[in-house]
Amino acid sequence: MTSFSLTAPARTIFARGSRRDAAAEIARLGKRVLLVRGRSVPWVDDLARDLGAAGCRVETVWAGGEPTLDAVRQGVAQAREHRAACIVAVGGGAVIDLGKALSGLSVSDGDPGEFLERGDGPARRLEDPLPFVAMPTTAGTGAEATKNAVIGVPERQAKISLRDARLVPDLAIVDPALTDGAPRGLTLATGLDAITQLIESYLCNRANPVTDAICRATIPTAIVSLHRLMQNEDAQARDVMARASFLSGLALANSGLGIVHGLASVIGGRGAAHGVICGRLLASALTVNAAAVQRRSGETSRFRDIASWLATGLDRPIEDGFAALRDFVDAHDLPSFENLGLSQTEIESVATMARSASSTKANPVALDHDEICRVLSDAW
Repeated sequence: MTSFSLTAPARTIFARGSRRDAAAEIARLGKRVLLVRGRSVPWVDDLARDLGAAGCRVETVWAGGEPTLDAVRQGVAQAREHRAACIVAVGGGAVIDLGKALSGLSVSDGDPGEFLERGDGPARRLEDPLPFVAMPTTAGTGAEATKNAVIGVPERQAKISLRDARLVPDLAIVDPALTDGAPRGLTLATGLDAITQLIESYLCNRANPVTDAICRATIPTAIVSLHRLMQNEDAQARDVMARASFLSGLALANSGLGIVHGLASVIGGRGAAHGVICGRLLASALTVNAAAVQRRSGETSRFRDIASWLATGLDRPIEDGFAALRDFVDAHDLPSFENLGLSQTEIESVATMARSASSTKANPVALDHDEICRVLSDAW
Protein backbone atom coordinates (compact mmCIF):
# COMPACT_ATOMS: atom_id res chain seq x y z
CA MET A 1 0.00 0.00 0.00
CA THR A 2 1.30 3.48 -0.91
CA SER A 3 1.71 5.80 2.08
CA PHE A 4 1.57 9.56 1.77
CA SER A 5 0.68 12.72 3.63
CA LEU A 6 -1.02 15.81 2.24
CA THR A 7 0.13 19.40 2.76
CA ALA A 8 -2.11 22.23 1.53
CA PRO A 9 -3.23 25.75 2.49
CA ALA A 10 -5.64 25.71 5.40
CA ARG A 11 -8.15 27.44 3.14
CA THR A 12 -8.18 28.29 -0.57
CA ILE A 13 -10.50 30.62 -2.45
CA PHE A 14 -10.23 30.19 -6.22
CA ALA A 15 -12.57 32.35 -8.28
CA ARG A 16 -12.42 35.11 -10.84
CA GLY A 17 -13.25 38.29 -8.91
CA SER A 18 -12.37 36.84 -5.49
CA ARG A 19 -9.97 39.73 -4.86
CA ARG A 20 -12.98 41.94 -4.11
CA ASP A 21 -13.57 40.12 -0.81
CA ALA A 22 -9.89 39.87 0.13
CA ALA A 23 -9.83 42.72 2.67
CA ALA A 24 -12.66 41.25 4.72
CA GLU A 25 -11.02 37.82 4.69
CA ILE A 26 -7.65 39.26 5.74
CA ALA A 27 -9.09 41.42 8.52
CA ARG A 28 -10.37 38.27 10.23
CA LEU A 29 -6.79 37.04 10.61
CA GLY A 30 -5.25 40.16 12.14
CA LYS A 31 -5.64 43.93 12.22
CA ARG A 32 -1.97 44.86 12.02
CA VAL A 33 -1.14 43.85 8.47
CA LEU A 34 2.26 43.71 6.83
CA LEU A 35 1.52 44.00 3.09
CA VAL A 36 4.28 42.58 0.88
CA ARG A 37 3.95 43.68 -2.73
CA GLY A 38 5.69 44.60 -5.97
CA ARG A 39 5.05 47.71 -8.03
CA SER A 40 3.53 46.17 -11.16
CA VAL A 41 -0.06 45.56 -9.99
CA PRO A 42 -1.91 48.83 -9.27
CA TRP A 43 -4.87 46.98 -7.76
CA VAL A 44 -2.85 46.43 -4.58
CA ASP A 45 -3.43 50.13 -3.83
CA ASP A 46 -7.15 49.34 -3.70
CA LEU A 47 -6.51 46.43 -1.35
CA ALA A 48 -4.50 48.65 1.02
CA ARG A 49 -7.33 51.19 1.05
CA ASP A 50 -9.94 48.47 1.67
CA LEU A 51 -7.87 47.06 4.52
CA GLY A 52 -7.77 50.50 6.12
CA ALA A 53 -11.54 50.77 5.77
CA ALA A 54 -11.83 47.37 7.48
CA GLY A 55 -9.98 48.73 10.52
CA CYS A 56 -6.51 47.39 9.70
CA ARG A 57 -3.24 49.22 10.19
CA VAL A 58 -1.12 48.52 7.12
CA GLU A 59 2.66 48.65 6.73
CA THR A 60 4.03 48.01 3.24
CA VAL A 61 7.14 46.05 2.30
CA TRP A 62 8.16 46.71 -1.30
CA ALA A 63 9.59 43.64 -2.97
CA GLY A 64 12.08 44.00 -5.80
CA GLY A 65 12.86 40.80 -7.66
CA GLU A 66 13.65 37.49 -6.03
CA PRO A 67 14.23 37.91 -2.28
CA THR A 68 17.80 37.96 -1.03
CA LEU A 69 18.85 37.27 2.52
CA ASP A 70 19.43 40.99 3.06
CA ALA A 71 15.93 41.82 1.77
CA VAL A 72 14.52 39.25 4.19
CA ARG A 73 16.43 40.85 7.06
CA GLN A 74 15.01 44.27 6.17
CA GLY A 75 11.49 42.87 5.94
CA VAL A 76 11.81 41.12 9.28
CA ALA A 77 12.87 44.40 10.89
CA GLN A 78 9.81 46.16 9.41
CA ALA A 79 7.46 43.40 10.56
CA ARG A 80 8.80 43.50 14.10
CA GLU A 81 8.67 47.29 14.30
CA HIS A 82 5.07 47.26 13.00
CA ARG A 83 4.20 44.49 15.47
CA ALA A 84 2.55 42.69 12.57
CA ALA A 85 -0.24 40.24 13.38
CA CYS A 86 -0.73 39.05 9.81
CA ILE A 87 1.41 38.90 6.66
CA VAL A 88 -0.20 39.38 3.23
CA ALA A 89 1.75 38.90 0.01
CA VAL A 90 0.33 40.00 -3.35
CA GLY A 91 2.48 39.35 -6.40
CA GLY A 92 4.46 36.72 -8.24
CA GLY A 93 6.30 33.82 -6.69
CA ALA A 94 9.20 35.94 -5.47
CA VAL A 95 6.85 38.29 -3.60
CA ILE A 96 4.96 35.39 -2.06
CA ASP A 97 8.24 33.72 -1.05
CA LEU A 98 9.31 36.91 0.71
CA GLY A 99 5.99 37.13 2.55
CA LYS A 100 6.19 33.47 3.48
CA ALA A 101 9.69 33.92 4.91
CA LEU A 102 8.62 36.99 6.90
CA SER A 103 5.67 35.13 8.41
CA GLY A 104 8.05 32.66 10.03
CA LEU A 105 11.19 34.67 10.61
CA SER A 106 9.66 37.82 12.08
CA VAL A 107 8.54 35.86 15.17
CA SER A 108 11.72 33.80 15.44
CA ASP A 109 14.53 35.39 17.42
CA GLY A 110 17.93 35.54 15.77
CA ASP A 111 19.34 36.36 12.37
CA PRO A 112 17.31 34.96 9.41
CA GLY A 113 20.45 33.31 8.03
CA GLU A 114 20.51 30.97 11.01
CA PHE A 115 17.30 29.32 9.77
CA LEU A 116 18.64 28.45 6.31
CA GLU A 117 20.41 25.20 5.50
CA ARG A 118 23.67 26.64 4.20
CA GLY A 119 25.91 23.66 4.86
CA ASP A 120 27.68 25.27 7.81
CA GLY A 121 25.69 23.60 10.54
CA PRO A 122 22.09 22.62 11.29
CA ALA A 123 19.45 25.24 10.59
CA ARG A 124 17.47 26.57 13.53
CA ARG A 125 13.77 25.71 13.84
CA LEU A 126 11.18 28.44 13.30
CA GLU A 127 8.67 29.51 15.91
CA ASP A 128 5.01 29.21 14.91
CA PRO A 129 4.59 31.64 11.96
CA LEU A 130 2.19 34.56 11.81
CA PRO A 131 -1.02 34.04 9.84
CA PHE A 132 -0.11 34.32 6.16
CA VAL A 133 -2.27 35.17 3.12
CA ALA A 134 -0.97 34.65 -0.43
CA MET A 135 -2.52 36.25 -3.50
CA PRO A 136 -0.68 35.38 -6.74
CA THR A 137 -0.64 37.79 -9.67
CA THR A 138 1.24 35.44 -12.01
CA ALA A 139 0.41 31.87 -13.01
CA GLY A 140 3.60 29.91 -12.58
CA THR A 141 5.26 29.14 -9.28
CA GLY A 142 2.35 27.82 -7.23
CA ALA A 143 4.03 29.45 -4.22
CA GLU A 144 0.58 30.02 -2.73
CA ALA A 145 0.37 26.25 -2.09
CA THR A 146 3.90 25.34 -0.99
CA LYS A 147 5.83 25.14 2.26
CA ASN A 148 9.12 26.64 1.06
CA ALA A 149 10.42 30.14 0.41
CA VAL A 150 13.35 30.48 -1.99
CA ILE A 151 15.93 33.02 -0.77
CA GLY A 152 18.96 34.18 -2.72
CA VAL A 153 22.36 34.25 -1.07
CA PRO A 154 24.37 36.28 -3.61
CA GLU A 155 27.76 35.83 -1.97
CA ARG A 156 27.36 32.08 -2.54
CA GLN A 157 25.74 32.45 -5.96
CA ALA A 158 23.00 30.20 -4.64
CA LYS A 159 19.33 30.03 -3.81
CA ILE A 160 18.39 28.29 -0.58
CA SER A 161 14.91 27.19 0.43
CA LEU A 162 13.50 27.94 3.86
CA ARG A 163 11.24 24.89 4.37
CA ASP A 164 8.65 24.26 7.03
CA ALA A 165 5.15 22.78 6.71
CA ARG A 166 3.88 25.64 8.88
CA LEU A 167 4.85 28.12 6.14
CA VAL A 168 2.05 26.89 3.88
CA PRO A 169 -0.38 29.84 3.64
CA ASP A 170 -3.30 29.96 6.02
CA LEU A 171 -5.31 31.45 3.17
CA ALA A 172 -4.65 31.39 -0.58
CA ILE A 173 -6.83 33.72 -2.63
CA VAL A 174 -6.39 32.94 -6.32
CA ASP A 175 -8.15 35.37 -8.66
CA PRO A 176 -7.18 34.61 -12.27
CA ALA A 177 -8.25 38.12 -13.27
CA LEU A 178 -5.08 39.42 -11.59
CA THR A 179 -3.11 37.71 -14.37
CA ASP A 180 -5.18 39.12 -17.25
CA GLY A 181 -3.13 41.00 -19.81
CA ALA A 182 0.22 39.86 -18.42
CA PRO A 183 3.05 40.43 -20.91
CA ARG A 184 3.55 37.62 -23.39
CA GLY A 185 7.09 36.82 -22.25
CA LEU A 186 6.04 36.65 -18.60
CA THR A 187 3.06 34.48 -19.50
CA LEU A 188 5.33 32.07 -21.37
CA ALA A 189 7.98 31.81 -18.65
CA THR A 190 5.54 31.44 -15.76
CA GLY A 191 3.36 29.00 -17.70
CA LEU A 192 6.38 26.83 -18.48
CA ASP A 193 7.31 26.95 -14.80
CA ALA A 194 3.90 25.58 -13.79
CA ILE A 195 3.97 22.91 -16.50
CA THR A 196 7.49 21.86 -15.51
CA GLN A 197 6.44 21.51 -11.88
CA LEU A 198 3.47 19.37 -12.84
CA ILE A 199 5.53 17.18 -15.17
CA GLU A 200 8.37 16.68 -12.68
CA SER A 201 5.89 15.92 -9.90
CA TYR A 202 4.26 13.29 -12.12
CA LEU A 203 7.56 11.65 -13.09
CA CYS A 204 9.45 11.90 -9.80
CA ASN A 205 10.28 9.00 -7.49
CA ARG A 206 8.00 10.37 -4.76
CA ALA A 207 4.79 10.60 -6.77
CA ASN A 208 1.67 9.33 -5.00
CA PRO A 209 -1.99 8.76 -5.90
CA VAL A 210 -3.02 12.32 -4.99
CA THR A 211 -0.28 14.03 -6.99
CA ASP A 212 -0.84 11.61 -9.89
CA ALA A 213 -4.50 12.58 -10.03
CA ILE A 214 -3.64 16.29 -9.93
CA CYS A 215 -1.04 16.02 -12.67
CA ARG A 216 -3.01 13.79 -15.03
CA ALA A 217 -6.00 16.12 -14.83
CA THR A 218 -4.01 19.32 -15.18
CA ILE A 219 -1.05 18.89 -17.54
CA PRO A 220 -3.01 18.40 -20.80
CA THR A 221 -5.26 21.44 -20.34
CA ALA A 222 -2.36 23.61 -19.16
CA ILE A 223 -0.38 22.87 -22.33
CA VAL A 224 -3.36 23.72 -24.53
CA SER A 225 -4.06 26.93 -22.62
CA LEU A 226 -0.48 28.17 -22.70
CA HIS A 227 -0.41 27.51 -26.44
CA ARG A 228 -3.62 29.52 -26.80
CA LEU A 229 -2.27 32.45 -24.76
CA MET A 230 0.74 32.69 -27.04
CA GLN A 231 -1.71 33.41 -29.85
CA ASN A 232 -4.33 35.64 -28.21
CA GLU A 233 -5.45 36.96 -24.83
CA ASP A 234 -8.07 34.56 -23.48
CA ALA A 235 -9.78 34.81 -20.08
CA GLN A 236 -10.69 31.12 -20.01
CA ALA A 237 -7.08 30.15 -20.71
CA ARG A 238 -5.94 32.52 -17.93
CA ASP A 239 -8.29 30.71 -15.56
CA VAL A 240 -6.84 27.34 -16.57
CA MET A 241 -3.25 28.52 -16.10
CA ALA A 242 -4.00 30.06 -12.68
CA ARG A 243 -5.50 26.75 -11.61
CA ALA A 244 -2.55 24.84 -13.08
CA SER A 245 -0.13 27.04 -11.18
CA PHE A 246 -1.90 26.49 -7.87
CA LEU A 247 -2.15 22.75 -8.45
CA SER A 248 1.50 22.55 -9.50
CA GLY A 249 2.41 23.98 -6.11
CA LEU A 250 0.15 21.48 -4.42
CA ALA A 251 1.71 18.64 -6.42
CA LEU A 252 5.34 19.54 -5.73
CA ALA A 253 4.62 20.17 -2.05
CA ASN A 254 3.37 16.60 -1.75
CA SER A 255 5.76 14.73 -4.04
CA GLY A 256 8.95 16.24 -5.41
CA LEU A 257 10.56 17.61 -8.54
CA GLY A 258 13.64 16.51 -10.49
CA ILE A 259 16.75 17.42 -12.43
CA VAL A 260 15.23 20.53 -14.08
CA HIS A 261 14.72 22.15 -10.70
CA GLY A 262 18.01 20.80 -9.43
CA LEU A 263 19.79 22.59 -12.27
CA ALA A 264 17.57 25.67 -11.95
CA SER A 265 18.54 26.08 -8.30
CA VAL A 266 22.17 26.40 -9.41
CA ILE A 267 21.68 28.47 -12.57
CA GLY A 268 19.16 30.73 -10.85
CA GLY A 269 21.76 31.63 -8.25
CA ARG A 270 23.54 33.48 -11.05
CA GLY A 271 20.51 35.73 -11.49
CA ALA A 272 18.57 34.07 -14.33
CA ALA A 273 14.76 33.95 -14.27
CA HIS A 274 13.46 30.65 -12.90
CA GLY A 275 10.63 30.05 -15.38
CA VAL A 276 12.92 30.72 -18.35
CA ILE A 277 15.48 28.23 -17.03
CA CYS A 278 12.81 25.56 -16.56
CA GLY A 279 11.39 26.15 -20.02
CA ARG A 280 14.83 25.89 -21.60
CA LEU A 281 15.71 22.66 -19.78
CA LEU A 282 12.46 20.72 -19.83
CA ALA A 283 12.59 19.13 -23.30
CA SER A 284 16.19 17.96 -22.96
CA ALA A 285 15.58 16.70 -19.41
CA LEU A 286 12.60 14.66 -20.61
CA THR A 287 14.67 13.15 -23.42
CA VAL A 288 17.65 12.27 -21.21
CA ASN A 289 15.48 10.97 -18.37
CA ALA A 290 13.34 8.84 -20.68
CA ALA A 291 16.46 7.19 -22.12
CA ALA A 292 17.92 6.64 -18.64
CA VAL A 293 14.71 5.07 -17.35
CA GLN A 294 14.50 2.87 -20.44
CA ARG A 295 18.03 1.56 -19.84
CA ARG A 296 17.51 0.95 -16.13
CA SER A 297 13.98 -0.43 -15.93
CA GLY A 298 12.30 -0.32 -19.32
CA GLU A 299 9.17 1.25 -17.78
CA THR A 300 8.54 4.50 -19.66
CA SER A 301 4.74 4.72 -19.65
CA ARG A 302 4.74 8.02 -17.78
CA PHE A 303 7.12 9.55 -20.31
CA ARG A 304 4.80 8.37 -23.08
CA ASP A 305 1.94 10.12 -21.27
CA ILE A 306 3.91 13.38 -21.20
CA ALA A 307 4.96 13.09 -24.85
CA SER A 308 1.35 12.48 -25.87
CA TRP A 309 0.01 15.44 -23.88
CA LEU A 310 2.69 17.75 -25.26
CA ALA A 311 2.16 16.67 -28.87
CA THR A 312 -1.63 16.92 -28.65
CA GLY A 313 -1.58 20.30 -26.91
CA LEU A 314 0.94 21.73 -29.37
CA ASP A 315 -0.72 20.28 -32.50
CA ARG A 316 2.03 17.81 -33.41
CA PRO A 317 2.17 14.06 -34.09
CA ILE A 318 2.31 11.92 -30.95
CA GLU A 319 5.88 10.76 -31.58
CA ASP A 320 7.09 14.39 -31.65
CA GLY A 321 6.08 15.33 -28.10
CA PHE A 322 9.44 16.36 -26.66
CA ALA A 323 10.56 17.94 -29.94
CA ALA A 324 7.26 19.86 -30.08
CA LEU A 325 8.07 21.44 -26.74
CA ARG A 326 11.56 22.44 -27.86
CA ASP A 327 10.15 23.99 -31.06
CA PHE A 328 7.43 25.78 -29.07
CA VAL A 329 9.85 27.59 -26.75
CA ASP A 330 12.09 28.54 -29.68
CA ALA A 331 9.16 29.79 -31.78
CA HIS A 332 8.05 32.09 -28.98
CA ASP A 333 11.51 33.51 -28.28
CA LEU A 334 12.16 32.11 -24.83
CA PRO A 335 15.61 33.51 -23.95
CA SER A 336 18.55 31.19 -24.56
CA PHE A 337 21.22 30.35 -22.02
CA GLU A 338 23.53 32.81 -23.77
CA ASN A 339 20.89 35.50 -23.18
CA LEU A 340 20.84 34.46 -19.53
CA GLY A 341 24.60 34.93 -19.23
CA LEU A 342 25.48 31.24 -18.90
CA SER A 343 28.54 29.96 -20.76
CA GLN A 344 29.00 26.42 -22.08
CA THR A 345 32.29 26.35 -20.16
CA GLU A 346 30.16 26.24 -16.98
CA ILE A 347 28.33 23.03 -17.88
CA GLU A 348 30.64 20.76 -15.88
CA SER A 349 30.55 22.89 -12.72
CA VAL A 350 26.79 23.46 -12.87
CA ALA A 351 26.20 19.71 -13.33
CA THR A 352 28.42 18.91 -10.36
CA MET A 353 26.55 21.29 -8.06
CA ALA A 354 23.14 20.16 -9.32
CA ARG A 355 23.79 16.51 -8.38
CA SER A 356 23.52 17.41 -4.69
CA ALA A 357 20.51 19.72 -5.01
CA SER A 358 17.45 18.63 -3.02
CA SER A 359 15.20 18.63 -6.10
CA THR A 360 17.57 16.32 -7.98
CA LYS A 361 17.10 13.63 -5.34
CA ALA A 362 13.49 13.18 -6.46
CA ASN A 363 14.41 12.65 -10.13
CA PRO A 364 12.86 9.44 -11.57
CA VAL A 365 16.32 7.80 -11.62
CA ALA A 366 19.73 8.92 -10.41
CA LEU A 367 21.48 10.53 -13.38
CA ASP A 368 25.26 10.33 -13.59
CA HIS A 369 27.44 13.35 -14.25
CA ASP A 370 27.59 12.83 -18.01
CA GLU A 371 23.80 12.52 -18.25
CA ILE A 372 23.30 15.77 -16.32
CA CYS A 373 25.83 17.48 -18.60
CA ARG A 374 23.83 16.19 -21.57
CA VAL A 375 20.63 17.76 -20.19
CA LEU A 376 22.44 21.09 -20.17
CA SER A 377 24.27 20.80 -23.47
CA ASP A 378 21.18 19.56 -25.34
CA ALA A 379 19.23 22.55 -24.03
CA TRP A 380 21.59 25.01 -25.68
